[in-house]
Parts: sequence; C-alpha cells; structure tokens
Amino acid sequence: MRRKVTIQSIADFTGLSKFAVSRGLSGKSGVSPQTRELILRAAGQLGYFKDAQTAPVPSELMDIEARSWSGTILVLFPNVRYQNTDSLYWGPIFNGISLRLNQKGINILTLTEPTGDSMFSLLNPEAIMGIITVGSISTPVLLDIKRLGIPVVMVDHHDPSFYCDSIFTDNLSSMREVMSSVISKGYKSYQFLGNIRDAQSFYERYLGFRSSLEDHDIELKQIPSLMGPEIDTFHDTFKAAILEHGLPEVFVCANDIFALFALETLRDMGMEIPENLVFTGFDNTHPQIPFLATVNVDKELLGKRAVDQMLWRILNPSTSYEKTLIQAEVMVRS
Repeated sequence: MRRKVTIQSIADFTGLSKFAVSRGLSGKSGVSPQTRELILRAAGQLGYFKDAQTAPVPSELMDIEARSWSGTILVLFPNVRYQNTDSLYWGPIFNGISLRLNQKGINILTLTEPTGDSMFSLLNPEAIMGIITVGSISTPVLLDIKRLGIPVVMVDHHDPSFYCDSIFTDNLSSMREVMSSVISKGYKSYQFLGNIRDAQSFYERYLGFRSSLEDHDIELKQIPSLMGPEIDTFHDTFKAAILEHGLPEVFVCANDIFALFALETLRDMGMEIPENLVFTGFDNTHPQIPFLATVNVDKELLGKRAVDQMLWRILNPSTSYEKTLIQAEVMVRS
C-alpha cells in the first residue's frame, strides 16, 4: 500500500525545510519562484497531488454531439518566445483549435501565461468553460487553475503535479520508426540533439532513439551537453562538443529546428560538412533541410482533438483522465 506523501517527505526529497515546503505548496511568500517550482515538481513526482480516491465512472457516457454548444474556451500559451501563434509548429495547432471551436459555435479567448500575480486577476473564471494549454505551462500557473476547478486539456505537455487530459503525437513509435529506417542503412555512430527537459515530446523522442539503439546492440555514446539544458545556448555548446568529440554519422534531432541550428553552426565554424553526415528531424517544419528522415505531425489535428476532448470532459467530468496519441507520418528520403 502506497505511503501517504507528507510535507516532511517532500522536505527530505528536496533537502529543504518543512517551513519552505509548506510555504511553497500554499503559494505564500517566503520562498523564491525558483524554489517554489522545485517544491511543486518534487511534490508532483512523489504523488502529493494525486487524488486519494478515484471518482466513480457514470453508467452512461454523454457524447459531445448530444447537445448544442455556446460559451468561451480559454487557450493558454506559455511565456516563451517561440511558443506562439506565429510559430511553424504551434501556429497550426492553434488554427486547429480555432477552427473546431468555430464549428461548435464556441468563443475563443487567448492568453499568454502571466509572470506575476494570479492569471485570473483580470478574468472572470465563471465565464470560462474550459482551458486548453498549448505547450509548456509552468507548474504554479497550473495549480492556480486547479484551485478553480476549471476543466483543462494540455496539448504537448505533461506535468506530474497536475492531472488532466492531454493530446500528444505518438512520439515514441514515430521515433522508433525513424531509427529503424536509419539503422537499416548501416549507420553506427549517433548523437541525439535537443534538450530533453524542455518538453515531454522531446523526452519521448529521446526514449525512442535510445531504445532503438539498444534493440540493435548499438552502443550509445551520447554527449550529455547535446541533450541537456546546455544546448539551449546552442552555438557555444554545439561548437565545443564537436571540437572535442568530432562528428557522428547521424544527428537525430528532437525537431527540425535543431538540425537547422547545427548546419548553421558548422558553417559559422568554417567546417566543411561531410557528404556522409546525416540528419533526421521531427515535426516537418523545415522541408528545405536535406533530412534522411523526418516526421510529419498533423498539427491542426492536435488542436481539433484537444477541443473534442475538452467538450467530452465538460460532459463527463468524473471519467478517468485520458492521454490521446495521434499517429504521425514518417517521411524517409533517399
């Protein structure tokens, strides 16, 4: 039987005092935003926020076509420069959300995650039917939402502190399909490129990469800085890694953009790019890059399915939370 997670157990796990943990969990002053984020994530990993009992499933489930719709859905973007409606990846997801809401006659309200006080200081929560988050929303903001009891569906994000429905591309299976294709061509030297802590999708893609190498008895000689937070300072980190370790045969990139950054950095270094250097991508946002393989994600469908799941959740609030995986098209090139 699972032991109850207490403030003391969170304090032991983080190395902080019970006082700091208590203040952090309650949102009171006395701890820095960084420390509170650490406390909330630790609490989520330990299962502190998990409901003690699972609500009973109703005997009859309601379908979203069973009623007419009106009202407002809030679409919440993170306070990150590249995650917005102008993005080649996030923009089409938002378009899918908007199109589906328009089909249902539901109003749409967009908001960027605030950095200060409660996100609802200027909003009336009672006027919002539900919230669709797009990208990596911070844990404190998610817990502010949780206290209001508003239904939430996450697109392309997971937080162990916050239980809700989520919509993802099937990252693991798609990456394993990419790797099977590349490995079959005889390549033996690989590096994963992208910060796996930056997004749940990146982490799942890395798992697909690593497990494929293990399945084919190919030794993983990953350079840690190329898959960690250091790669966020791309030019300096990538340059240092290449000068020290040399180039692999294949860069397996968390998304297409990392391949673009790598090619630009190699050119800035004045390094001649070998003809046998291979890149694989993900998301299919930069078709001009000569990938051996990439993955075409149906981004609009992610947004549309997020709306459908939100309407389902509104009608069936006590059913178990669901993680929806949408298959993507692996594109292998000669």
